[in-house]
Amino acid sequence: MGAAALVVDVLLALGVAGELLCVLGVLVMRTTLDRLHYAAAATTVPAFLVLAAVLVREHVTSGGLQAIAAIGFLFLLNPALVIATARAVRRADDRNSAL
Repeated sequence: MGAAALVVDVLLALGVAGELLCVLGVLVMRTTLDRLHYAAAATTVPAFLVLAAVLVREHVTSGGLQAIAAIGFLFLLNPALVIATARAVRRADDRNSAL
């Protein structure tokens, strides 16, 4: 096992641990907006750790570029998804409180 394989394993382990913490946060939180916070966090640091592991292993080949594109789309589009979901939750709460 070389140094690069060890680095890949460590980065993947950290990325998976971060994702598991986010999933645990989604499961434990009581309100939808709190759950949304943890769901949004799953696309930041843990995703970049997995990307780093892919880049260490694949370098900047077609597989590495696909990983960069996928994580880039996650990172750029997730704020719009979180905002839209939070607005929908707020509207649903407003409708339920009016009844």
